[in-house]
Amino acid sequence: MILITIISSILIAGVSILQFQIENKEYHQERLERKEKQIKEHIIYVLSKTPHPLITQNIPAIFQSRIFEISDIHNLVINIYDLKGRLIINSNAPNIEGQLSPLIPTYILENVKHSKDNRFVTLAEKEGDKYRYSYSYLMDYIEKKPIGILKLPYKEDDTFYKNELEKFLSIFGLVYIGMIIISIYIAYYLSRFITKSLKTIADKLTETSLTQKNKKIELKSNSYEIDRLVQSYNNMIDELEESANKLAQSEREEAWREMAKQVAHEIKNPLTPMRLTVQSFQRKFDVNDQNVNQKLDDYSKTLIQQIDTMSAVASAFSNFASMPAQQNETLNVVDIVDLTLDIFNEEYIEFNADSEEIITKIDRTQLIRIITNLVKNAIQAIPEEQENKTIVVSVRKEFNHAVISVKDNGKGILIKDFDRIFEPKFTTKSSGMGLGLAIIKNIIENYNGTITFESQLGKGTTFIVSLPIIKQ
Repeated sequence: MILITIISSILIAGVSILQFQIENKEYHQERLERKEKQIKEHIIYVLSKTPHPLITQNIPAIFQSRIFEISDIHNLVINIYDLKGRLIINSNAPNIEGQLSPLIPTYILENVKHSKDNRFVTLAEKEGDKYRYSYSYLMDYIEKKPIGILKLPYKEDDTFYKNELEKFLSIFGLVYIGMIIISIYIAYYLSRFITKSLKTIADKLTETSLTQKNKKIELKSNSYEIDRLVQSYNNMIDELEESANKLAQSEREEAWREMAKQVAHEIKNPLTPMRLTVQSFQRKFDVNDQNVNQKLDDYSKTLIQQIDTMSAVASAFSNFASMPAQQNETLNVVDIVDLTLDIFNEEYIEFNADSEEIITKIDRTQLIRIITNLVKNAIQAIPEEQENKTIVVSVRKEFNHAVISVKDNGKGILIKDFDRIFEPKFTTKSSGMGLGLAIIKNIIENYNGTITFESQLGKGTTFIVSLPIIKQ
């Protein structure tokens, strides 16, 4: 609205100034024509009363005294030229014999001669003033033939129109300022009125989430379009909630199916050797055998070992399925990491920290679990036959986070496995169930932390854990 007001005001002012200029030009043109007509009528009257023949040579004699009278009456300088453009007489002063007189340019003579009404007007400036010079034939009113050329200089006085234009622009300026103020007020009011509803909608859109209950917008406005937008949003919320429920149900079913497959697979593995052991024991069991006690003992150990394997599978899945219970305590992260590394006998494990203590509140058991899992993975990532083995565990403080990194010089991770490294049941090792990284990622995210890694094939891998420091 402000832009439209400014543009329209500029256009109105421009058109008005142009209109004033056109009217001023037309006024001077009409005024010169009126003056010229009056002077010609006066000249014809003088010609009708003269006793001299109406020829060019007699013009000085005819108007010798009357030209000053005509000039005074009409307040205009009068110049009369012959048909070749030589000055014969003028109202400024009497001609002096032998004095050179100015000539009318040839192009003006041609324009006067060939124009429809035998009249030609030129424009010129002299000492800052604008002049119009009218050239027209002085006619023999009896025979209707030209006997001379009448030149009338007319000074354009723009004082009146300039004053009128200044008055108009001053009034228009006041109106323009008032329009701008009103436009700003209306634009502000309308924008606040419109954007208030839009802000409510925008806030609701920002808060919309697939993982939580979304509230509908309760808003009534005077705008049909905004009401339609609110209605569309509320319909979208209903559809989104229905889709979220279906998606959550589908994900749960899929997760349980995958979990069931994995559990069945892991339990089936020890069941086969248990079945074979039982069948073998049943077939070869002899009460009278001297080594019966030893064989029974071996049989029992085999079954117990497989049962322990099944128990480990059940425990691993139980730990993965449950969120770790947080029993936070104030502790020094540096000390905990250092103590955790003491359980490992590998001499190539190094530890360093940039400060002696990083105090935070965290569950000691879960922190130990994170370090243990990462260090075990680092040890297993280095081939047995590799000569130079190095694992570097470091702790540092970055802003309000405790950063723990575990770096090894093992075989590294394939690029194609980068996106799957934290997936449950995914592993690059020949043994294990692939739940270790998934479990510690679950623990870390429960503390609003992050775990990332960097790896180069054949050079090693670095896992970086960032945990926010929780103050007391």
